[in-house]
This record gives sequence, structure tokens and C-alpha cells, in this order.
Amino acid sequence: MAAFFEVENLTKRFGGLVAINDVSFTIERDEMVGLIGPNGSGKTTLVRCLMGILKPESGKVRLNGAEITGKRPWTIVQQGLAGTFQVVKPFRRLPIIANVMVGCYCPRVSKRGEWVKSVPVKALDALEFVGIADRALEPASTLSHGDLKRLEVARAIVTEPELLILDEPFGGLNPAETELVAKSMKRLHKGGRFGRLHSEGPAMLIIEHKLSELMKIIDRVIVLNFGQIIAQGTPQEIVKNPTVIEAYTGKEVLIA
Repeated sequence: MAAFFEVENLTKRFGGLVAINDVSFTIERDEMVGLIGPNGSGKTTLVRCLMGILKPESGKVRLNGAEITGKRPWTIVQQGLAGTFQVVKPFRRLPIIANVMVGCYCPRVSKRGEWVKSVPVKALDALEFVGIADRALEPASTLSHGDLKRLEVARAIVTEPELLILDEPFGGLNPAETELVAKSMKRLHKGGRFGRLHSEGPAMLIIEHKLSELMKIIDRVIVLNFGQIIAQGTPQEIVKNPTVIEAYTGKEVLIA
């Protein structure tokens, strides 16, 4: 039986630089998977290929058995894959709720049921889920960096994805904000409902540098270095893997 999400022999070059080199992995429907690696290892390039922002030279990406390789980002969202980005780019002059309402007009969402015709209700549900509904009518420009990260999550989950890719969701957050976002992600994955028709939580691929926080919430880890996968396993296995330790610090302990 085919995997829920499958990346097969994916390669991406920039001129003579091979940024992603023959990468293959799978994610099952019930998994939260971490993607880690030192700076410059190719994580962001890989994610951009998966989301349709970059087109790989070779390889295949499949979601639910359907190939999505090289398709436009909005087409990929339609098929059930949504993501957030390391650098947040909201519509800063629009109200926070309007930023989320944009995603509600995705045809994928409009097919979910009659109630989604009330777009503000749908958007407010997503904002309540990430904890910033009380500021829904304020301009997005008033949000702190941490709250902008939560807005990014709300904008993604309102499309009701089956696979959610999060690029450095903890970046720039203080410990309290990091813990809050981590709990929201775990709750969403376990089926935490932000809308009346939302049934099961999405599978997740999380790219993150804050390893101590990441390892608390994921089931499995994929480690990338110089554009290639050097290890896969549980968090417990990865923190003891000599190849991974060498890639990061050369020390015996990867995280505290």
C-alpha cells in the first residue's frame, strides 16, 4: 500500500550547486515528523519544492497517491497540503480576521459544507484555535512576531489540510510563546477541532532549529545535511546518532 505522503528521489539544483540530492522519505497520515539539519543543509529548499514554490529537476512528490510534483502552490493546497513560512508575510494593513478569511475562499474549503459560507465564522474559529481571536479586528501590523507566527498557522489550517508543513514555527519566539505554539500544533494533530466539520488532525512535517522543543512533540525525525538525508528515526535514536551529532556539533549530546 502506498504511503500517505511520498517523496521519491527528489533533486534540486541552482546552477552547479546541488541543493537537494536524491532525497526520498515518506510520512503516514497519523505522523508528526520533524525535519532538521544544520544551517545550509537544504531544508527550506526541500520544503519549497514540496509546496510547489520551486520546481525540482527530478523526482516525484505524491499525496494520497496523486502526484503533485511541480504543480502550482494553489493547486497543491487544493489537494490537501498547506504550509507556513519562516518569514511571515501577512496583509499588514488588513484586519487579522481578513488575513484568515482569504483562505476560506479556497474551493477546497467551500466544498466542505453549507456552514462555511459564513466565512467570518470559519476564520474566527481558526483564530480562536491559535489563541488570537480577541484581536481579530486589529490590523495585522499590530501583532508581535510570536502572534504573527500563530496567524500563519491559522491561515494554513483554515484550508483544512491533510498535511501541514511548518517552516520554523518557533523561530523568534520566547519560551512561553514557543510552548503555546507547540501545544496548539499537538492539539491540532490529535484532532483538536477549530470548525464544526473538522474531523481528524493533519499529518505534519515540521522544520525547526529549536530541537529541544521539537523533540517533545514529534514521532519521527528526518535529518538533512548537504542536501542529503543522513539519518531517520525516533527522537531518542536521533539524539544518540553519531553521524547526526558530528553534523551539528561534534559533541556527544545534541540537545539538553
